[in-house]
Amino acid sequence: MNWAIGDIQGCFDSFMALLDKIEFDEKKDKLWLVGDLVNRGNKSLEVLEYLYTIKDSCNIVLGNHDISLIATYYGIKKPNATIEPILKSNNVKKLIKWLRSLPFIHIDYELGFIMAHAGIAPNFELGNAIYYNNLLQEKLSDKNVKNWLKEMFSKDITKLNPNKDIIDYDKYALGAFTRMRYCYKDGTLDFKQKGPIDSVKDLNLYPWFDCPNRKNLELKIVFGHWSTLGFVNREDILAIDTGCVWNRELTAVRLEDEKVVKLSCK
Repeated sequence: MNWAIGDIQGCFDSFMALLDKIEFDEKKDKLWLVGDLVNRGNKSLEVLEYLYTIKDSCNIVLGNHDISLIATYYGIKKPNATIEPILKSNNVKKLIKWLRSLPFIHIDYELGFIMAHAGIAPNFELGNAIYYNNLLQEKLSDKNVKNWLKEMFSKDITKLNPNKDIIDYDKYALGAFTRMRYCYKDGTLDFKQKGPIDSVKDLNLYPWFDCPNRKNLELKIVFGHWSTLGFVNREDILAIDTGCVWNRELTAVRLEDEKVVKLSCK
């Protein structure tokens, strides 16, 4: 069975309890993890160490907190209390190398799903998503990753512009895959709004998945990242960040039949 699970964010105990609840068997099941494996929760190291041992039984995409961890490892960002145990671990080099090898999207054409941490940019066709995933993976695994990450953490790029530098395309794609929530009708992203849909006062903003001009990928998009959105399951999207780290729930969905299993994280 293929089980999609929402943002773990270092909540190791809840994650293990949910795996018990769904009777996960690493020899025959696959986990689809939407990213944000680490940060905020107090057992981020334990999450990474466990996932590394079962990595062949996982399809994992990177989230913004995972990218921030990698940037912190390279000295681009400052560590916090939940990240420091990873940086001090004897396994940090191995774990960071593994994270740098992970993709930003995962596709299963037979099941009919595509997974990305925050979603797929509304102006991306499937070919665009695949192209930019491959491009970002190449940059993240390159020996010059530190300089590239410095660029990625500079000014946000919210719109693709043919006259911009090629590095801005990287910034836009990375932002879309890992940080996107809202956008304007023309696909311009807004990274400032983080609240639930009914809290947005700008009537010109749309949740990215309701953008009027969004491209049809003919695949259902599985994503997390948006805890204030919560669980949403409709024909074209499956949102599964249900705020475990905020003492709400950790959610698993069996993709074969979309059975939902939730675990209280209070």
